[in-house]
Amino acid sequence: MSQQAKELRNQHKISLFSKLIATGFFFGYSPIAPGTAGSVVAVLIYWFFLSSNLQLLIISILFFILGVFTSTKFEQRDGHDPSIVVVDEIVGMWVSLLFIEKKIGTILTAFLIFRLMDIIKPPPARKFDRSEGGFGIMMDDVIAGIYANVLTQIIWRIFLK
Repeated sequence: MSQQAKELRNQHKISLFSKLIATGFFFGYSPIAPGTAGSVVAVLIYWFFLSSNLQLLIISILFFILGVFTSTKFEQRDGHDPSIVVVDEIVGMWVSLLFIEKKIGTILTAFLIFRLMDIIKPPPARKFDRSEGGFGIMMDDVIAGIYANVLTQIIWRIFLK
């Protein structure tokens, strides 16, 4: 690491709490597909700890707000939308799970569609992805989650019921 990079890191010290949130309980440090790892964390939290859409909505809003602040800190230190920041994938995945049946098939469908939408970044997600700051980091995945949710609802209501 260069001296300049070390000085920049020292200027932007990040608390353990911020690291915990922004990196999705440290799953963002995964050497392979950290965004997918963050999405898996979201699914596991949803499956094991959340029992209602109200809980999912509340935790999504809470983590969105925390994500804006914590991802901004990481971006200031590490540059635009660092790959270790996966709180955006967690929130986007939760958005894709809102108001769908809590079944393995629907969750898997939402997961696959969310990952695809996160990669494709259909408008206006791409616009937010290119913007600076935590709000942009979070919003492109929220939009991908909305697309994934709508598509999952359509697939399950029309084709698989």
